[in-house]
Amino acid sequence: MKNMMTYVICVLLVELCGFGVGMMTREGTAIYRDTIAKPPLSPAPIAFPIAWTILYALMGIGLARVIMSEASGDRTAAIALFAAQLVFNLAWCFIFFKAQRFDFAFIWLLVMFILVVLMFLKFRKIDAIAANIQIPYMLWLVFAGYLNLGVWILNR
Repeated sequence: MKNMMTYVICVLLVELCGFGVGMMTREGTAIYRDTIAKPPLSPAPIAFPIAWTILYALMGIGLARVIMSEASGDRTAAIALFAAQLVFNLAWCFIFFKAQRFDFAFIWLLVMFILVVLMFLKFRKIDAIAANIQIPYMLWLVFAGYLNLGVWILNR
């Protein structure tokens, strides 16, 4: 039961963070959806909340697995990297949607991607499943980088 609660708390925490930021950036998201030129392969707007709900759940599950692992310096570092990448993830929404600083958002996304790769590597030392379920997140960030760069170029 304790393990289940750890999973529930971690997933809910990450999902609530994402939901909160989504609510705070709604106006900017609407402006983006309705007025900003987008690159080819841009998905329908409904794809984003679906993708992020799944990705945040996977992030929370990975975090729970790491938290439940044996205490170590690697576990502490993995949790710190998780927190850092999550802060970068959430802040990116404000930079991209609210401030519409597509240039700075792209650079921010590159740093976030590096943090996620470092987190993945640290997770892998602790729990292979926790690491491997972050692969869709990394792939989505590559796609997000393409979209962000395309939006920046098309809306200079």
